[in-house]
Amino acid sequence: MTDASKIKEHMEVIGADGVHVGTVDHVEGQRIKLTKKDSGEGAHRGHHHYIALSLVAEIEGDKVRLSANSDVAVLFEEEEGGQQA
Repeated sequence: MTDASKIKEHMEVIGADGVHVGTVDHVEGQRIKLTKKDSGEGAHRGHHHYIALSLVAEIEGDKVRLSANSDVAVLFEEEEGGQQA
């Protein structure tokens, strides 16, 4: 289980493949809220997205590494309101 207290604002979230997924806004419950600047394009633009803490493999310095590759991790992101992206 990940120690959520080690996850801080502005840490980079990367997939297991090393690809940037987002930037931590803060931890909210059992998920990481990402900053709006990493929200993507189109209908996703301007919305906060969330990554479940269960996807965190480890915390390395100022990076949160996920257990899933970036392309898979974004499938598990949730938008505000709990809707899956």
